[in-house]
Amino acid sequence: MKLVTFLHDGAARSGRLDGDAVVDLAAAGLPGSTSALLAGGTEMLARAGAADGPRHALDAVTLLAPVLRPPKILAVGLNYRDHIEETGLDTPKVPMIFNKQSTAAHGPYQPVHLPRVSSKLDYEGELGFVIGRRCRHVPRERAHEVIAGYTVCNDVSVRDWQMRSQTFTMGKSFDTHSPFGPALVTADEIADPHALGLKTWVNGELRQDSNTRNLVFDCYDLVAHLSTAFTLEVGDLIVTGTPSGVGIGFDPKRFLVAGDRVKIAIDGLGHIDNEVIAEPDSTTLI
Repeated sequence: MKLVTFLHDGAARSGRLDGDAVVDLAAAGLPGSTSALLAGGTEMLARAGAADGPRHALDAVTLLAPVLRPPKILAVGLNYRDHIEETGLDTPKVPMIFNKQSTAAHGPYQPVHLPRVSSKLDYEGELGFVIGRRCRHVPRERAHEVIAGYTVCNDVSVRDWQMRSQTFTMGKSFDTHSPFGPALVTADEIADPHALGLKTWVNGELRQDSNTRNLVFDCYDLVAHLSTAFTLEVGDLIVTGTPSGVGIGFDPKRFLVAGDRVKIAIDGLGHIDNEVIAEPDSTTLI
């Protein structure tokens, strides 16, 4: 099942992607948010899969982030063997975890902002997964039980802000810099999340071409590691790292500029496609 959040008549609603249509789950009497659907457990998800609500043409609605405001967005650095080779750095002994603020969450086809304060904007195509059960101290062999589903992510990075501080938080958390979607594909539809092709194009040029089999720490490793320290909650988004081919890895470096389009596709999950625009004046809120 492919769960989505969509905008229709000015309201965000939960839906199920069905070919070129979106089934309106909220109108069928189910919870209006993906997080609430996931919190209802297997029984609620079964109802969502069987619900026969009103259908909207996909091109008549706007898809938003599948989870509008994840409680946590947690990401991993240096987690693809080919990316580590590209950087010339050592392979981490434990996952290199950082967080992106939840306000960075953004829709799969909405524009990404080129910040006023930097020209060093970069893309990172990544596999993401969403937690479906509140959990702590999850052993690796049971990690699959708490993963609700998988999604396509772009860990957009402002490289100078990322590198000039001791943590990555500032350079990874600008508004609009965590687009993901187009759907949350439930885990039962993905036979092996660690054998998925991942590709990223910038303006139609293939920049990243890898496979999740190249992950150093896979999805189950990450669940076990993170849940050792803190509780994972329903709706948390875990972004698993990027392969080689990011803009900062080129010589000369190939940062994004206004007007660029970044498309990221993962086998079985669909694609996201975001245009880069200059940060608008409307972001000033004082």
